[in-house]
Amino acid sequence: MPPLSPLAVVAALRSAGCVFAEDEAELILATARTPDELAAMVDRRATGVPLELVLGWAEFHGLRVLVEPGVFVPRRRTEFLVDQALAHVPDARVVVDLCCGSGAVGAALATALGPVELHAADVDPAAVRCARRNIAAFGGHAHAGDLFDALPDQLRGRVDILAANVPYVPTGEVGLLPTEARDHEPLTALDGGADGLDILRRVADAAPDWLAPGGCLLVETSERQLTAAVEAFTRTGLSTHVAVSHDLYANVVVGVRVSGE
Repeated sequence: MPPLSPLAVVAALRSAGCVFAEDEAELILATARTPDELAAMVDRRATGVPLELVLGWAEFHGLRVLVEPGVFVPRRRTEFLVDQALAHVPDARVVVDLCCGSGAVGAALATALGPVELHAADVDPAAVRCARRNIAAFGGHAHAGDLFDALPDQLRGRVDILAANVPYVPTGEVGLLPTEARDHEPLTALDGGADGLDILRRVADAAPDWLAPGGCLLVETSERQLTAAVEAFTRTGLSTHVAVSHDLYANVVVGVRVSGE
């Protein structure tokens, strides 16, 4: 079988319903090392595997982040969470990426901040393995476990940036997600409970014990969940506000531990 031509790759992707077939074809052609690998990658993408999992990486905040099967693919909108963290604590020295998935947020923060003590944690062992690869260059530590239970106790009261990309899709709406997410990403990274805020509330409740004075907790959520998410933050004593990017359709709740509390 002769190698697939660029035009044939584009045609195959377009017929499979890929909206950005030309762009995706260019990335696949640049990544495939052999004709057989090219054919396999095109076939996987045509059957609905997310492009990032086909390539083995995702572009995030200027980085090429490794992604593996079964691991949540970082979204471009989450770059706004990274930007908000950097704006609030530009001199952070202790960073935690909670519900880390691939570790993309932690890697992006470490890249921008310079030398930091970086920790990433997730309940999913596959995510922890993937994150460990992505944060190794920064001397980062990846931990497996349920939220704060995964973290070393020595971090209590020392965390400058606590970025938690928690699942926030209501259980009853998981089935409405795009097929790529439903079929190829772990349910634990998507399902946020009855109203989508179960994990967010748990994180907000415990965060003050882990934050340094002036440290901030940042969580992404949907527009319709903002009021309830802000309430979850403020009841724990965090000074709270909302940041919104209309361009990225991103909503981030930011809670700061006031100095002296």
